[in-house]
Amino acid sequence: MESESIVFSIFLIFTGAAVVSTFALFGRQPLIVGYILLGGLFGPYGLDLVSDSETLEHISHIGIVFLLFLLGLDLQPRNFGKLIGRSALVTITSGVILCLLGTLICQQFGFSWLESGVVGLSLMFSSTIIGIKLLPTTMLHHKHTGEVLIAVLLIQDILAIVLLILLSGTEHIGDLGAWLGVGIALPGLLLGARYLVRWVIMPLLVKFDRFHEYIFLLAIGWCLGMAELAEALNLSREIGAFVAGISLANGPIAQYIATHLKPLRDFFLILFFFSIGAGFNLGLVDDIWLPSLLITGLVLVLKPVLHAKLLRTVGESKPLAWEAGFRLGQTSEFSLLIAFIASAQGLIGVVAAHVIQATTILTLLLSTYIVVFRYPTPIALSDRLRRD
Repeated sequence: MESESIVFSIFLIFTGAAVVSTFALFGRQPLIVGYILLGGLFGPYGLDLVSDSETLEHISHIGIVFLLFLLGLDLQPRNFGKLIGRSALVTITSGVILCLLGTLICQQFGFSWLESGVVGLSLMFSSTIIGIKLLPTTMLHHKHTGEVLIAVLLIQDILAIVLLILLSGTEHIGDLGAWLGVGIALPGLLLGARYLVRWVIMPLLVKFDRFHEYIFLLAIGWCLGMAELAEALNLSREIGAFVAGISLANGPIAQYIATHLKPLRDFFLILFFFSIGAGFNLGLVDDIWLPSLLITGLVLVLKPVLHAKLLRTVGESKPLAWEAGFRLGQTSEFSLLIAFIASAQGLIGVVAAHVIQATTILTLLLSTYIVVFRYPTPIALSDRLRRD
């Protein structure tokens, strides 16, 4: 009966997601928001159609593991040098200012310093999904605006991954022995991954590169195997998956693996974003609406201004600086991951987690409207601005 319940829940989730996605695409809305709203509608605080949301939440965690694995595949060490410089200065400066202001706002509503700090950290990042999806292909590949945007987003991704890894290891905070163990285990994991890829994984991939299903299975096994090994070493599955990705990043078929694993990642991430919505307690609206609206206003107004001003100081033109600022004017899918992991580790309470979720949903929604009405996008409402 339990398996039937899970199958029925998955049927509801993906059928509902297909319907919601259709309306979201017609309405030029980000699909992530649709998945979260669907979770709120079908979950225990809505119609209660999906009763085993906790089980689905555990399953959906695989999506986070694959997400970090694919990010590791894309973050090739030889490309790190290209990210240093003007874009790094802009990213870090704007992030620190937003973090401090977000922390101070939360303090005014009685949150602890730790909770306020986590909420502040969640404001540092802009949505890679929204940023890339709303860029026309020609701008993404050929124009300087795309180059600037991608540089900022990549640096943010690196910072977000570091933060997620740190948050994932906080169950051992204050335990000196555990930290010493991590200090030994992490270099050991990195070294072991390097030699395993060099002497085992890569030769197998090269020898059997004609068998696509084998490449697919070996990549999944490597990702999940490293994730479980990291968990056994008191690190975290996220650390293991990221190390697994980076260890393959310089390989000849890294991009092939990344491309073919994305549908599997998206399957589990839909479950993840659904579980985020399903866990959104509408009974807390009275507690979160004011801080959420204030922080949303802060992000929508200050984030574009900060990025625009900082980009101007490093020599970018005024039109480019403002366009990049508005395209970066939201919080991120990483903000939801921060809320999820920080809550699971007991760093923040349910109200603070809901403030992060509500702010992310609102900024993703509203910033999409701003960009669609002002700048060229593939989903622009105006024929003048619609560009593929």
